[in-house]
Amino acid sequence: MSIVRTGQATAEDGVYLSWTVKGNGIPFVCCNGVGVSTFFWKYIAESLSDRFAILTWDYRGHGDSDRDLDPLNADMSIKRHAKDLIHVLKDAFPDYDEGVLLIGHSMGCQVNLEAYRTLQGRVLGIFHLLGTAGNALSTFGGFEYSPQVFRAVRRLVLKLGHRSNQIIHPLLLSPIAWPFTSKLALVDPIYTKYDDFIPYLEHLATIDMRLFMNAIWSIQEHSAWDLLPQIECPVLVIAAERDDFTPISCAQKITNTIPDASLVVLADGSHAALIEQPEIINYHVNKVLKRLSLLND
Repeated sequence: MSIVRTGQATAEDGVYLSWTVKGNGIPFVCCNGVGVSTFFWKYIAESLSDRFAILTWDYRGHGDSDRDLDPLNADMSIKRHAKDLIHVLKDAFPDYDEGVLLIGHSMGCQVNLEAYRTLQGRVLGIFHLLGTAGNALSTFGGFEYSPQVFRAVRRLVLKLGHRSNQIIHPLLLSPIAWPFTSKLALVDPIYTKYDDFIPYLEHLATIDMRLFMNAIWSIQEHSAWDLLPQIECPVLVIAAERDDFTPISCAQKITNTIPDASLVVLADGSHAALIEQPEIINYHVNKVLKRLSLLND
């Protein structure tokens, strides 16, 4: 049975950040998507925690991390999350300064890229799942005017103030939320298990919508495209055929720009492929780990 440790790191601005480590070995740092807690990593943890120290953690304002934030003025930028990642890594592994592995989903891909600027030579490999390298709303859904639409929605949510929570939270927890999500193919209705996705809706219903909107806007303001040609470790990029959030073209551009990158496209997968097709994702992650001589055949 894998050893489980938990703790709280404290950032330099006093915000506390909850983390959990399952297993022993080289740290394998998992970075969530926006609005998500650590539950999407369950299949990665089950697969690898007997050989690696799987580190999951919550962004500020998310999960078990500090929620006592000003929803209008809290720093929810990608650079802030990347700094928080470093604090978490140091707190969870205080005497360790050797190699680490980074895996990110959606926004977590951008957080990992930004953290790479600090960690540099310590990063043994990056696993980039269903994300881009910056300005994410510009390619959202393949719709040219996505940033403008989101800016209008964000403006409305901020104008409504706390009332936006009173409107949106009940909808997320209502009986129509799951049928609506699966019917619109926001997740794959065949591959996605109800019990795997419902925690996302329940968690999102605990986040102040103003904070959430500002967090989403941060993925548009951030860019690490300039960094990609400088990345020296192997990078596995995983995209999904039916990902309406991050199109395959982003994954192709990332793969073509990073010197040592490979691309896998999941047939029929959506933006939630992390819980839809975990066996396939784990298979390709293991292939890279074997190439790095971190796993035996």
